[in-house]
Amino acid sequence: MDIRGELELRIKTIDEALEKRLPKLENERAEIYDAMRYSLFAGGKRLRPMLMWEACGACGGSWEDVEPFACALEMIHTYSLIHDDLPAMDNDDLRRGLPTNHIKFGEAIAILAGDALLNKAFEIISSERYEYPERALKAIAVLAESSGTEGMIGGQVLDLESENRQISPEELKHIHRLKTGALIRAACIIGGIMAGADKSEINALDIYAENLGIAFQIQDDILDVTGSEEELGKPIGSDKESGKNTYVSLYGIEKAKQLMKEYSENAKEAVSALGDGAGFLTVLTEYLVNRRK
Repeated sequence: MDIRGELELRIKTIDEALEKRLPKLENERAEIYDAMRYSLFAGGKRLRPMLMWEACGACGGSWEDVEPFACALEMIHTYSLIHDDLPAMDNDDLRRGLPTNHIKFGEAIAILAGDALLNKAFEIISSERYEYPERALKAIAVLAESSGTEGMIGGQVLDLESENRQISPEELKHIHRLKTGALIRAACIIGGIMAGADKSEINALDIYAENLGIAFQIQDDILDVTGSEEELGKPIGSDKESGKNTYVSLYGIEKAKQLMKEYSENAKEAVSALGDGAGFLTVLTEYLVNRRK
């Protein structure tokens, strides 16, 4: 499989959907739309909507079944990055090789752009007409919980509270299960829900997502030490500078690489239960844990 070619095709479809959901507008509120679009179209991997699409397909669904949720999830992910980069949080000046939103538009507009993307996400999924409304209601609940205090936001709080103090490996795993893993899990679970997956299929996707989320985070931690600013589009070594606990700081590079391999193998084993339809998820897992950016 030409994984890069396949990724580009999927990214193109996702970008076209996002463009329709958040077009450029010229009115008295143009600045906020420009700020929202600036970060949304800054060149991300579109990992979460892609996972949702592929999880849905593995359970017999289609892109059309998840398109509103895929766009909403990418908007929520983007808002979290805008807020992460703020001076009160990670204080980063670069994201994907571009000035961060608050550097480009100022802190006030950056905060509002993040807020607006979150609201736009729920506007999209709550105003859609669905063939199976009960599935959509369940998916909305999953997305809300995964992005809130019991998910991504909760993980961010724990991450901030852990800075500059020693934590246990289990605490670190718990932080990233929420901060990074919650939206990855939401992508896969919602994909299954909207396809009408049964309990065993949802369980397979759940196990897959949890292991993939941790493997993905470990690779992020490794790249923060071994990558380059040109590859990553942001300064390297920022985790150590801000006193963050990472898999590299707790385990060292070699052990972190070993753990990443173990979690990625667990992910592939879990999703194999879905049969041939999950083949791309397996290939995507390999690609993600071997990426350089």
